[in-house]
Amino acid sequence: MLEKIGVKKLEDLYSDVPAEFLKKGAYALPDALSEQQIRDYFASLEAMNAKLKVFVGAGAYDHYTPAVIPYITSRSEFLTAYTPYQCEISQGTLRYIFEYQSLMCELTSLDVSNASMYDGPTAAAEAMKMAVACARKKNRVLLSCALLPHVIKVVETYAKFHGVAIGYVPAPDGQTSLEALKAELAQDDVAGVIVPSVNRYGIIEDHTGFADAIHAEKGLLVEYCDPSALAVVKTPGEWGADIAVGDGQSLGLPLCYGGPYVGFMTVKKEHMRKMPGRIVGQTVDKQGRRAFVLTLQAREQHIKREKATSNICSNESLMALWVTVYLSLMGPEGLKEVNRISSDGAHYLYSELLKTGQFEEVFPDKPFLKEFVLKPKKFPGLMQQRLEKAGFFAALDTEEGYVSFCVTEKRTKEEIDLLVKTVKEG
Repeated sequence: MLEKIGVKKLEDLYSDVPAEFLKKGAYALPDALSEQQIRDYFASLEAMNAKLKVFVGAGAYDHYTPAVIPYITSRSEFLTAYTPYQCEISQGTLRYIFEYQSLMCELTSLDVSNASMYDGPTAAAEAMKMAVACARKKNRVLLSCALLPHVIKVVETYAKFHGVAIGYVPAPDGQTSLEALKAELAQDDVAGVIVPSVNRYGIIEDHTGFADAIHAEKGLLVEYCDPSALAVVKTPGEWGADIAVGDGQSLGLPLCYGGPYVGFMTVKKEHMRKMPGRIVGQTVDKQGRRAFVLTLQAREQHIKREKATSNICSNESLMALWVTVYLSLMGPEGLKEVNRISSDGAHYLYSELLKTGQFEEVFPDKPFLKEFVLKPKKFPGLMQQRLEKAGFFAALDTEEGYVSFCVTEKRTKEEIDLLVKTVKEG
């Protein structure tokens, strides 16, 4: 192989790396340890982590994970499953992917789901690419300024390297502005618009008139959603959206230093051939029995380089299974209960924090579910330090100088009262 590519030794492969950056000498590897010593070592590392009660969200939510989910998903037939190209030996994997797709379509009120994306921000970026592909002659995508900051950054990065122009729709009063959107649409170059269902301030947005304005200019409406909240707020399909994306993390995936997450994407039927990722369809075998297959895309399409849609692989279907088990366990009423408890706790915390006299309201007339922002009257750094010392991860800074709080069904009234007491003592 070296001869074929024109080099004499392995070191020649790194000839363009400056010598000072190359490792010289032996690696400083530790001596071998016994199994017990290894367990003790990692336990000592774990003990260094602070165990804080989470009162922030910003796209990652500390919802309860039923114990049966990790038990089921850790079974070897699920944990080690590979991409199910060979349908005759992959019916189990294809079945749960199909069930996942069905559940996500029900949550979003749209026709077709894939399974699945890496996370919410990359799903939003893929939706941006889809909008341009569907619009063809238009090459600008508008982003609501009320989207989560990391979602905006990822979409901007994808846009830069795919030659897509990005525009922005302001949210002057905590809600994406319809009038500003119409002004941007009047330029007749907009392929799509991405807006949040529940935005970066925790506000439930009203998208009345958005779909009509965008469709009149032959663009696509994309909603970025917290899927857990879709059990109680108006769905993307009900708003007239063409594409719904977001992160399935809120559907029972525990917080774990940034992953693994699971982005979702659902679309109207007319756009399904532009979808990235894997889609499972239902059919029948020779005996007329129900069966499942990968559909709409050939395996080989993923090697078409720039002409291919994105290829999303095995671990994402494991996370899709996690979401499927969670939704199956919770059901519609369970999801509503999760949101009711979260909302009650968030509104209680909101009112109690205002009573401390250390905050001002930012958007007093806007509805919120489990997350909200307030404006601190003092520099929040010391308050955050006190909260952390008391065992809370709370009062997350925002770019606008606000602080963000979030309450899920895991947080108790006693914890909320202790957090408020800690704030008062400052």
